[in-house]
Amino acid sequence: MTFIHKAVNWNREEDDFTQLFWEQNVKQFWLPEEVPISKDLKSWSNLNEDEKKLYKKVLGGLTLLDTKQGNNGIPSMMSLTEDLQRKAVLSFMGTMEEIHAKSYSSIFTTLLSNAEIDELFEWIETEPTLQNKAEIVLRQYENTTDKKSLYLSMVTSVFLESFLFYSGFFYPLYLAGQGKMVASGEIISLILRDESLHGKYIGLLAQEIYNSLDVYEQEEVTKEMYKILHELMENEENYTRLIYKGTKLSDEVINFLKYNANQALENLDFPKYYEVKPINPIVLNGLSTETKTHDFFSTKGNGYQKGVYEELEDSDFIF
Repeated sequence: MTFIHKAVNWNREEDDFTQLFWEQNVKQFWLPEEVPISKDLKSWSNLNEDEKKLYKKVLGGLTLLDTKQGNNGIPSMMSLTEDLQRKAVLSFMGTMEEIHAKSYSSIFTTLLSNAEIDELFEWIETEPTLQNKAEIVLRQYENTTDKKSLYLSMVTSVFLESFLFYSGFFYPLYLAGQGKMVASGEIISLILRDESLHGKYIGLLAQEIYNSLDVYEQEEVTKEMYKILHELMENEENYTRLIYKGTKLSDEVINFLKYNANQALENLDFPKYYEVKPINPIVLNGLSTETKTHDFFSTKGNGYQKGVYEELEDSDFIF
């Protein structure tokens, strides 16, 4: 029997949301070279050594997660996704994960010596809680073999992009909100904008799979989902207390993690799970792109004009 090789056909919608996400991802495309990171050199020189050490570590941890998401996470989901338009959207998202990882290196190259960069990457490869986080995520990604495991890989991806990244995002947002390391904070804002889309899109794909399972399979994957959540949260709390030690920010960061874990669950159509205290207003303000010097679609950074688009609302993701 001759196998039929199909080409992606963008002239016919396969569902009522994938082409929307393709268009939005493309509109948001950016490169770290477009953001003037060198403007942070003076601010960097004014940070004390503990602040610099923490900044390097949070970005180092983010680099590892983006690397694994681009190299392992997205490909694992693409491998069992048959729809060619959906594959294309996932592929674009994977490319952006690689750009996110490179953007951190652009910051490192601007601010650090080669010896400092080498020391940081050695820390990434030897820090137990950071390595364990990657191991938990990869354990699921590397065992994506059927519909249920695909669902759990999508769940893990949503947790990664809507929750795990945020222990790293907290500190750059915290500093940028005080007028420190603003250009690097702008990169974090651009990454946040991407991750919001990624979490929503993959969450929708996961919901579709979940709804196709029978009630017993749904109970099975729900139990496994919460098991993954608990394991990741326990490790993330340990990681947070380690790298934020001495800053008096640990409890605020963990609260921030729980806030975003609830957001991740909402992306998967599950109720909020954690009790959350009010988020640090400086950081919460940093999550809202509406309050930045650029709106959600029309610029990259403070000066890259791209055109005018409507503000993205939560209602846009109700299908």
